[in-house]
Amino acid sequence: MKNLLAAAATLAVVLSMPAAAQQRALSDPVVGHPNPESLFTSKDKKLNTNKQAALHIQRELLKCHEWARAKEWLTDAYIQHNPVAASGLAGVVHYFVDIAKQKPLDPCPALSASDPNAVVAVVAEGDYVTILTRRELPYADDPTKTYTTTWFDTWRFVDGKADEHWDPMALGAGPGPSAAASKPAASN
Repeated sequence: MKNLLAAAATLAVVLSMPAAAQQRALSDPVVGHPNPESLFTSKDKKLNTNKQAALHIQRELLKCHEWARAKEWLTDAYIQHNPVAASGLAGVVHYFVDIAKQKPLDPCPALSASDPNAVVAVVAEGDYVTILTRRELPYADDPTKTYTTTWFDTWRFVDGKADEHWDPMALGAGPGPSAAASKPAASN
């Protein structure tokens, strides 16, 4: 009877585990584009300007952490829809410099397919540019094993500077791609 109760208790625990803790990725791994910087151009002058600004945000700010240069590509108003960073240029710089403790990489290398958050695709329409990137996450039930998925950042541009930003970050969801990007340069 004691063994039966122990088995029932174990089964109850296993069955009560969230489904996400028991799942394994079925998808193919997400891989970066072999020449990511080539994706940031357009024959359309406005789209090219916005894509080039998005390239600088992705490379100089998100990869190389050159947040002292943020004013070159972000407006002062910079409306932020990521719940862990405040709106405004000062708010987003504060998050990456003071909270995430990102230090500039010197030199700042070009984007590459081997980046932890490698660029997969860039889509631009009107005032908007969306960058899809690779994101590696640990399994909930075994953090020593990981899988890849896709992250996105979308910006709305005004006069060649990002004025508004969206991504899928949720409170309590763990680190965004910027955490992966903050690994030492050797892992890039």
